Amino acid sequence: MIDTPASLATPYRSHTCGALRAIDAGSAVRLAGWVHRRRDHGQLIFLDLRDRHGITQVVIDAADAPTAHAAATAARSEFVVTVAGTVARRLPGTENAKLPTGDIEVQATSFTILNEAKTPPFYINDPDAPVDEALRLKYRYLDIRREPMQQRLLLRSRLVQAIREVHHANGFVEVETPNLIKSTPEGARDFIVPSRLQPGSVYALPQSPQQLKQLLMVAGVDRYFQIARCFRDEDLRGDRQPEFTQLDLEMSFVDEAAVMDFVEAMVIAVSKSVVPDRPIQQAPFPRFTYDAAVERFGSDKPDLRFGMELVDLAQDLCAADGTPSSGFRVFDEAIAAGHRVKAIAVPGLADAPRSRIDELTETARRFGAKGLAHLAIEADGSIKSPIVKFLGDDLAGRLAARAGATSGDLVLIVADTTDLTNDVLGRLRADLGVRLGLVDPDVLAYCWVHRFPMYKWDADGARWDATHNPFSGVVPEDEALLTTISGDPTRPSPDDPAGRARAMQYDIALNGWELGGGSVRIWRHDLLERSFALQGYSEARMRNMFGAILDAFEYGAPPHGGIALGIDRWAALLAYQTNIREVMAFPKTQSGNDPMLDAPSEPDPTQYADLGLQFVGISGKSA
Repeated sequence: MIDTPASLATPYRSHTCGALRAIDAGSAVRLAGWVHRRRDHGQLIFLDLRDRHGITQVVIDAADAPTAHAAATAARSEFVVTVAGTVARRLPGTENAKLPTGDIEVQATSFTILNEAKTPPFYINDPDAPVDEALRLKYRYLDIRREPMQQRLLLRSRLVQAIREVHHANGFVEVETPNLIKSTPEGARDFIVPSRLQPGSVYALPQSPQQLKQLLMVAGVDRYFQIARCFRDEDLRGDRQPEFTQLDLEMSFVDEAAVMDFVEAMVIAVSKSVVPDRPIQQAPFPRFTYDAAVERFGSDKPDLRFGMELVDLAQDLCAADGTPSSGFRVFDEAIAAGHRVKAIAVPGLADAPRSRIDELTETARRFGAKGLAHLAIEADGSIKSPIVKFLGDDLAGRLAARAGATSGDLVLIVADTTDLTNDVLGRLRADLGVRLGLVDPDVLAYCWVHRFPMYKWDADGARWDATHNPFSGVVPEDEALLTTISGDPTRPSPDDPAGRARAMQYDIALNGWELGGGSVRIWRHDLLERSFALQGYSEARMRNMFGAILDAFEYGAPPHGGIALGIDRWAALLAYQTNIREVMAFPKTQSGNDPMLDAPSEPDPTQYADLGLQFVGISGKSA
């Protein structure tokens, strides 16, 4: 017998609908739940009773329980009912192997309808029935009754529980940080909350607890974590929502390796706890520098479940003195301009029809390429391509070999700037890997990407923008690049040596998604001020935006670092989903709306009045 925990027993039930087994035959029980299915055979009524824990078949026999039978006659799908009766083994041949409770049934002695239900707008009892997503979101409370959605939320709950257990076992302190804070730059727009008590002033909802967790390190907490709610006013897509949840952690007296080692061990432990049947492709996780990841995979969040790596063809396209000599103008001009010619070998697509090649070319153009060259390796090893007449058979063969192609493969080639070439081929690689079924959907391929560029130049703003957050530390051997002044220290320049600096920044990726990112922080007051100056902050603005952390660093800040992992993304990937809405109880639509609660909505005029506000419209739009 699988006992129902005492905390689950109530006046309405002695057991859940997933608890009873053959060993319970003869026991008197009470169940409560929703009518999943109803089959009326006259004297016998069969009901499948459902709750979050499972489904149990209930039989109401008019001969044995006429009052219960009369009550059950009125029951329909999704009615809420409670049943009392005796557990009995099902007759041989009538067992249901698909249900954990399939060997038994409850023969009812009493039946009570607790609440009736309207006919739902979609099938609750058919998990495979196609349902429009807008309808699912409008009636999310019904959607969550469906088994697929319910199982995903249960997985998410197990994920959060496992995360907490690992952190508590490793000396971390769970600390809640406020949701009403000061607006600070975190890479996206803030959601603003006006203050009633201080008219004209606003709070911001946190994009992350970044400064607060660093201040906790200054406070001596040593190891902090939080299941943090965060908010970003940005355009939505499959892996983004305006409000989301992240695992946020910070550690004192650590270097880059120490943080990565702990997080990796935590991720392995959590994965094995939550999805023990899904294999981790490689442990320890592969570690790539940012430059290596982009060169090999065209992405700083590579999917390692398949090969098809990017290959540079320049060696075969140039003469011994380095001058381009392929005979194909597009390749030669790209190399002469200092650009790149790179390729991927796509398995099994050599016989793709012209329409498929045109589709790939159009996709590459949509990604930003000017065009897409190709070489098809025939079964006999010959090369078929419109550009063979320029390259010649020998060079075409050498390019195919350089790309790692064999008979039956299709080589796709892009010639453009380094960034664009890598990006286009990387996106083609990711798209084709999934479409061609090259990935094992069960495998969890975690990896690290680190040593990101510290800054990127913003010509419009005449400043260096942090590639991640403005608090990331610099690789020790590059620290002098931040402090070497080539001109006016208050006026950043694209010639600053800081442009060559690498950050102690690390991202963890899973199956082609960025799962999380973090860094060892700048923990010295002087270096943090210099970094802010490079990012275009005047001393006054620096104090206004980051005064608390700058002040705190003058009272003894330990070396510290941390990371944040997206729990919504992690849960989605563990649940085989491609959209984080599928693992969130009440998400927003692509436009940021909540169709169930009809939010956002216009405030009551008195709410504006209480805050001393008046809506005057947005520039360029009518009020």
